Amino acid sequence: MEDGNRSFTVDEALVEMGFGKFQLYVLAYAGMGMVAEAMEMMLLSFVGPAVQSLWNLSSREESSITSVVFAGMLVGAYSWGIVADKHGRRKGFIITAVVTFVAGFLSAFAPNYTWLIVLRCFVGLGLGGGPVLVSWYLEFIPAPNRGTWMVIFSGFWTVGTILEASLAWLIMPSLGWRWLLALSSIPSSLLLMFYKWTPESPRYLILQGKKAEALSILEKIARTNGTQLPKGVLGSEMETEMEETKSHPTENTHLLKPGEVEEAPPPVSKIVLKPDSKGPLLVLLSPELIKRTLLLWVVFFGNAFAYYGVVLLTTELKTSQNSCYPTEKELTHSSNDVNYRDIFIASFAELPGLLISAAMVDRLGRKASMSSMLFTCCIFLLPLLTHQSPTLTTALLFGGRICISSAFTVVYIYAPEIYPTAVRTTGVGVGSSVGRIGGVLCPLVAVGLVHGCHQTIAVLLFEFVILVSGICVCLFPFETSGRELTDTISTSNEPSSSSV
Repeated sequence: MEDGNRSFTVDEALVEMGFGKFQLYVLAYAGMGMVAEAMEMMLLSFVGPAVQSLWNLSSREESSITSVVFAGMLVGAYSWGIVADKHGRRKGFIITAVVTFVAGFLSAFAPNYTWLIVLRCFVGLGLGGGPVLVSWYLEFIPAPNRGTWMVIFSGFWTVGTILEASLAWLIMPSLGWRWLLALSSIPSSLLLMFYKWTPESPRYLILQGKKAEALSILEKIARTNGTQLPKGVLGSEMETEMEETKSHPTENTHLLKPGEVEEAPPPVSKIVLKPDSKGPLLVLLSPELIKRTLLLWVVFFGNAFAYYGVVLLTTELKTSQNSCYPTEKELTHSSNDVNYRDIFIASFAELPGLLISAAMVDRLGRKASMSSMLFTCCIFLLPLLTHQSPTLTTALLFGGRICISSAFTVVYIYAPEIYPTAVRTTGVGVGSSVGRIGGVLCPLVAVGLVHGCHQTIAVLLFEFVILVSGICVCLFPFETSGRELTDTISTSNEPSSSSV
């Protein structure tokens, strides 16, 4: 076949061009969105106690400041995923950036509790668009090293948590919570400033039949990276597969006898999804996708429940020991300043988690990386079934946070890889929403048990949730390490022999 007649897909073009300067620009932009989300989430640890004393709030009213953010994220993650799959990735994340920045900045001027609750709910609604940026970034990364670069992208979350903890330590004692809210909205404003230079995902454009626009973006990537596109014409995944079938007949290919008229070919077995073919949630629960969807929901729930639980237990166990184990009052007593310091130090537990993820995700695969980290987290938490010394408790929770942050990093890599392009952001968004439910329930259930001096029951609950999540990871139907992203359902069901 002549090179001019050969077709190539977006994935083949990305592999040919490799990871270069263009992807670094995309990484910086998407990473800023991750920093913004991490900072807005981390500041919840500082704003609640501050306004509680200022406005004489009850404990229930204080906890509502956190709950409304998670509620907003639950709605936003589903809604923005649908918007991005129907109208494009760029439109999806620009709307979320506007909502997050405006609501976050105005929160600093909230005159009373009611206004603060309303504005923080809108912040959560905007933060729910995080999966849109994840999918957008993912669709520019070549398959062979996608796992490593997705881990690096996840590292921006850790940067955000450390930055927010540092900012709170510096700002809160002198300037107060309003300044912290205002300064924490800066990363979201940067997304708006540099938005006009962001490209649309070529995979999304191909799915919409906009090949000229997709080719233009791929040509820009090639110029920026100093490489070249493959020879031939840009085609969709379906067209390339049909071309290969025609060019390379198999033993099952029907050969025409003399005088026989060729009949119309049977319907193609590949299922190509259009965003408006039917409701996106119905697509996620279709027979072809329901197994991976339900398993992913359990894993998202378990990871979020365990992650926020371990973060909260870092301070909650110390507080409970003060009342449940009176003999250790002197050991567990701490000032408000120490709380800032402890949260700042605990944030660094995610750095080794990222390094472990980077080392494992492409070598061992997504499934082995997630399951091994979840099961190891269970081992770290096991001694906490009984009361331990403050030092050992901190060390065990530090190790548990390393493992659960590593597993959480990998699940955000695996989730968008298992869905076809038409419902990718919706699939990740809905899974993230289910995870937010875990984030809401964790402080209400597990931490409440700790406050009631039921540490053993609380830790057993964490062990059960994490163990079930690890088992569900093992039940996922296939490994995605090194494989191309797909536009169709059935290709994502094929064995790993289709790997790049």
